[in-house]
Amino acid sequence: MKKRILIVGACGQIGTELTGALRAKFGDHKVIASDIREGEDALMKGGPFEILDATDYFALEDLVMRHEITDVYLMAAMLSATAEKFPMKAWNLNMNSLFNVLNLAKDHKIEKVFWPSSIAVFGSTTPKSDTPQRTIMEPSTVYGISKQTGERWCEYYHQKFGVDVRSVRYPGLISYKTLPGGGTTDYAVDIFHKALKHGKYISFLNSESTLPMMFMDDAIRATIDIMESPSEKVKIRSSYNLGAISFSPAEISEEIKTHLPEFEMEYQPDFRQAIADSWPQSIDDSDARQDWGWEHQFDLKATTKIMLDNLKPSE
Repeated sequence: MKKRILIVGACGQIGTELTGALRAKFGDHKVIASDIREGEDALMKGGPFEILDATDYFALEDLVMRHEITDVYLMAAMLSATAEKFPMKAWNLNMNSLFNVLNLAKDHKIEKVFWPSSIAVFGSTTPKSDTPQRTIMEPSTVYGISKQTGERWCEYYHQKFGVDVRSVRYPGLISYKTLPGGGTTDYAVDIFHKALKHGKYISFLNSESTLPMMFMDDAIRATIDIMESPSEKVKIRSSYNLGAISFSPAEISEEIKTHLPEFEMEYQPDFRQAIADSWPQSIDDSDARQDWGWEHQFDLKATTKIMLDNLKPSE
């Protein structure tokens, strides 16, 4: 079967690295990147690119038909902290883009869909430690509400129309290749930039705010693995819990100090503290590990070393 992949939202934090990984795996010209704006040079020059508004159904349909797309990775979204400032804009982007892709799949114009969910689907009433796959979900953010709603629609389209949609609930993601994109867990990326540049970081979360995190390479591998798994192994069609490491700002600060002993950390919690307080501290992802063989590879120690080593030359 010929495979032609479209990434919607390819210029974002995850999309940029996902595009590179998919092009390396399947070939540059089999992976069409798209976004509402142009991205980095490497992404633009590495293969086909199209300007696309993910909320425009007819523009999306035209692109899918022209390029004979089989698989869509829908990465376009407004993240948690930004979405709180622009709730209706976030809802429209996050939901309409999903409906557009699901409806194309329902009409057999594409074969397979990846859509990312998030730990933001959980809320303050969810068990915080080893948060189960199936549990109370009462999200208190615009982003979380849109992701929980999206999960229900994904499962509905699979059950009602047979749409082959796959999803994981990303924790906070850490990468040296792209800048933060407006999420509550972004401190765990920004802290490395500031540590190298200023030797100091002012955290917008308190010292003990433990959150589930993951090095980006693990997240990209999980994304491709679930899409490439045989359909019968993907038993959950809402979204899979995905876990790796959990740490607090104080813990990542101590790990950075093993490399940069003079590093200083200050704490000035803002509105993002309430968001973090509503999220889990650790994730039970045993379903993903059992169903399609998920395993993470990077712990906090390895992640910290990779981040500092790779950011040093550019700072």
